[in-house]
Amino acid sequence: QVQLVESGGGLVQTGGSLTLSCAASGRPFSRYRMAWFRQAPGRERAFVAYISLSGGATSYAASVKGRFTISRDNVKNTVSLHMNNMKPEDTAVYYCAASDRDSNSRSDYNYWGQGTQVTVSS
Repeated sequence: QVQLVESGGGLVQTGGSLTLSCAASGRPFSRYRMAWFRQAPGRERAFVAYISLSGGATSYAASVKGRFTISRDNVKNTVSLHMNNMKPEDTAVYYCAASDRDSNSRSDYNYWGQGTQVTVSS
């Protein structure tokens, strides 16, 4: 198993920036594809960003492409999500997740963190 702990959430103004981090422990981090998902009140948990084992491939939801950047450090066992030009609709609980598959599908992710709240004020 792998354990995931997110940090870095908080309150930010529209147009501002925030960076989320996720620390992994347990099984070797470099064996897992990593992703960020988010869940807004009353909505289903949705894909935000994905990064491959080496970090060489990434993908993003259309709503965040060009504003968010996912990265990973396989030495420090961390994955980060840097968020720029934030909008009120980015307000959600953000979760990092680990998978042994190349996937953007929530159902393919076996391990989840507890989530961190991000609120963007207008």
